[in-house]
Amino acid sequence: MTDSIETPKGPAQNLPVQNLKDMADLVSLCKRRGFVFPSSEIYGGINACWDYGPLGIELKRNVKERWWRSMTDREDIEGLDAAILMHPKVWEASGHVSGFVDPLVDCKKCKGRFRADKLDLAQCGEKPSKKPGEGPDCQLTEARQFNLMFKTHMGPLEDSAAVVYLRPETAQGIYVNFHNVQQSARQKVPFGIAQIGKAFRNEITPGNFIFRTREFEQMEMQFFVKPGTDMEWFEKWKEMRIQWHLDNGIRKEKLRFHQHKDGELAHYAKAAFDIEYEFPFGWQELEGIHNRTDFDLSRHQQFSGKKLEYFDEQAKERYLPYIVETSAGCDRTLLVALADAYRFDGDRTWLALHPSFAPYKVGVFPLMKKPELVEYTEKVLGEVKTKFRATTDDAGSIGKRYRRQDEIGTPFGVTIDYDTLSNHTVTIRHRDTMVQERISVENLVRYIEDQFKNWNRV
Repeated sequence: MTDSIETPKGPAQNLPVQNLKDMADLVSLCKRRGFVFPSSEIYGGINACWDYGPLGIELKRNVKERWWRSMTDREDIEGLDAAILMHPKVWEASGHVSGFVDPLVDCKKCKGRFRADKLDLAQCGEKPSKKPGEGPDCQLTEARQFNLMFKTHMGPLEDSAAVVYLRPETAQGIYVNFHNVQQSARQKVPFGIAQIGKAFRNEITPGNFIFRTREFEQMEMQFFVKPGTDMEWFEKWKEMRIQWHLDNGIRKEKLRFHQHKDGELAHYAKAAFDIEYEFPFGWQELEGIHNRTDFDLSRHQQFSGKKLEYFDEQAKERYLPYIVETSAGCDRTLLVALADAYRFDGDRTWLALHPSFAPYKVGVFPLMKKPELVEYTEKVLGEVKTKFRATTDDAGSIGKRYRRQDEIGTPFGVTIDYDTLSNHTVTIRHRDTMVQERISVENLVRYIEDQFKNWNRV
């Protein structure tokens, strides 16, 4: 018996470990184990909408909590939860009414609709499927501009005066509350406002599971700075944001920065970088870091007629702050966590999730369904639950139970056997290596705490 053994490195078997190659494998696991289900599935589903199951909502909650703490544990960032429905003028000021568009083409043959600038990534509905425009009978219409905002009506009358929009981003709620937050929280520039919330985009060609959907959650932070210090803060936030993903266990070789060049740069941006992740379907944006200058505050100041300038009492000067934005998709971050953690070695499938993301941190099991073992299991489970979210399972062999926990990413399995009854030790099994150790029940919680504290250094 030992109370403290360093976790061995490397797989316990000699079989080569494979990573995710086909998104269909991950989609299957997510449905089978209760992470993500197609929305309204009993009615045939609805395109690009997904429901998070019992494990998915726990994983999502962990992602949001870890992001939120990384932001609001700082003294210079405040939190906000702005309304989804906002005054229509907000979207005129932001440019979304006139400029939030994608080029749309229709195929007269298969009746499909596609983004004109993404035809190389699309497939038509005909069999055998081809790229839009490649089939001999394909007839694509001229491109026309399609606004991505969802419209709805507020009040009893559905006329143009009552039109409102489901927000396509959460950032505008931060900008219009700049003074409210700054003054009520007595913050001085530089400071930030963080928000997690739902956004909606009527995407022409959503897809790749939960990567691009019509309803999604954003995790955005807008950092207000004095003009002239903006690029310094921009570089700081670039490094802090990619480090956050690395700290969550995402492999460094799967992440990279993509700089927006002149042709890609948004009209409001002075500089912009995406953090990209290498999915099985290629490198795609995970998070954006943008220097938005004073565009947003100046536009809302102009359209509302309200002064949004900041007065620096020490310097006795008034100015519109520049904004450095960090904008991450919660659903995409969750997808990256799952895709990056997926492992297969020919014998088993497991999710090598960082403990901070894992829905369950520990599984506690009786070796057999015997009353005395079940009773002791419940006692140990209760102690573990005082510190960690834990689960139990007594169906099938212990090997099958380990495999089920492997597939949902539980870092540790604890087994109660007949030796436990006599010497009060348990077997603890490491998910990624399958190495097993005997640990005293008295030191079990402390041992797991130490393992989690040193996780990134193992």
